[in-house]
Amino acid sequence: MTDDVSKPILNVLKGETLSPPPIWMMRQAGRYLAEYREVRSRAKDFIDFCFSPDLASEVTLQPIRRFGFDAAIMFADILLIPIALGRRVWFVTGEGPKLDPFDVANFQELADRREDSVLASIGETLRLTKAELPAEMTLIGFAGAPWTVATYMVEGGGSKDRFKTRVAAYDQAEAFDAMMNIIADATADYLVMQAHAGAEVLKIFDSWAEGLPEPLFDRVIIRPTKRIVDRIRAQGVDLPIIGFPRGAGTLYPKYARETGVTALALDTAVDPKWMDENLPAGLPVQGHLDPAVLRTGGAVLKAEVDRLVDAWSDRPHIFNLGHGITPDVPVAHVEQLIRSVRDR
Repeated sequence: MTDDVSKPILNVLKGETLSPPPIWMMRQAGRYLAEYREVRSRAKDFIDFCFSPDLASEVTLQPIRRFGFDAAIMFADILLIPIALGRRVWFVTGEGPKLDPFDVANFQELADRREDSVLASIGETLRLTKAELPAEMTLIGFAGAPWTVATYMVEGGGSKDRFKTRVAAYDQAEAFDAMMNIIADATADYLVMQAHAGAEVLKIFDSWAEGLPEPLFDRVIIRPTKRIVDRIRAQGVDLPIIGFPRGAGTLYPKYARETGVTALALDTAVDPKWMDENLPAGLPVQGHLDPAVLRTGGAVLKAEVDRLVDAWSDRPHIFNLGHGITPDVPVAHVEQLIRSVRDR
């Protein structure tokens, strides 16, 4: 970034309140775009797709070219860290990610088998993307948070309530916490690598943070996230970090105070008035349009955009969704969303 180029996303993350707010969307590179589907067809499977820098960079840039979002988020997946820790990950069409279920008692295997070079291609994706990204747009790197990653590892894939993982956290507490430390350290180092490869913002996705009692939330959400942030800072990286503990509810403010993140990404269930009153003053927020509203479009979309932009008009705010864009969203609705935010 040169001193004479203004980047709206970075300005907000420094504490500026902009009108209109800058905008990008989670999963903005995805199946709702025909050009994405064409590039995806060139890879033998989803993991190969993520580890192919030319393809991953191309789909990262596609929504920037089409829509002119204020940020590009690198195309990858939150389940690359388990691969670097020696676990097998594959994707089944119509079912999602699959892993060989992991017994947390064997946590030391993760450290012994850790191989960071597995993730080197992600750095190349960032370098290729940065070279093509317009100067005023921000490049975002990311990783899954340890709790969310651990749930996939322990459950062997997605799970409605992460019950097996929660039981392991209680029943094998010492081993579970040791496993989380290993995942957290690998994640922090992965994010540092992304920073050195050109990322200007780092995001930590805790997609399955909901439904946890506060003591467990402290152990498996706040503590590992703080460990990641502290390790990133100890390695000299001072980039903004966005934390997304989806479903944290009334624990969002505690997460904001205790983890050290720069900004909070908010989910669809958040009450803006309550959150604004309880978050640290001036803390930037991102979010939190319901993806179903984007799918609906029309007057419903316009009204919700107006409501959310107005609700956060006195706080640094990046407009985004409360979760990822769905594959069935018409491109015209994305175009309407951008107009609704920028032409108020």
